[in-house]
Parts: sequence; structure tokens; C-alpha cells
Amino acid sequence: MTDMTNAGMAPLEKDRDGLKTEFAIYFAIIFAATVPLACLTWGLTLIRSGHLPERGPLARAWSQARIITPMIFSA
Repeated sequence: MTDMTNAGMAPLEKDRDGLKTEFAIYFAIIFAATVPLACLTWGLTLIRSGHLPERGPLARAWSQARIITPMIFSA
């Protein structure tokens, strides 16, 4: 019987660090792509309603990136 408790952990830790980096890169790209759309949506809401929306364009873009990025990794 092979003891995999210690030998199996080193590659797993490497993969986690790689996934964190990859996730951060994807998040940054998606965030950058959603900022212009969030600004447009925020501006249109401002024009239509006549008052400032509750969340700003960066908060909207951040929220969208937090929703979209995990969807990519779960596929």
C-alpha cells in the first residue's frame, strides 16, 4: 500500500497557487471589459431617473466580474 498523504500535497498546493493567479487574471480582464458597460448603464440610469444610482459604475463592474469569473471556472 502506498502512502499518499505527504507526497500528494505538494502538487496540489502548486495547482492552487496557479488557479489563484489564473482567477485573478481572468477577473482583471473581465472587470476591465465591464467597466465601460457599467459606466454606460450608470449614466443612462442617471439620465432616466434624474438622481444618482445607489451603486457607482465601478461597484457594478466589480459585481459583474465577481459573477462571471466563477462561471468560467465551473464550466
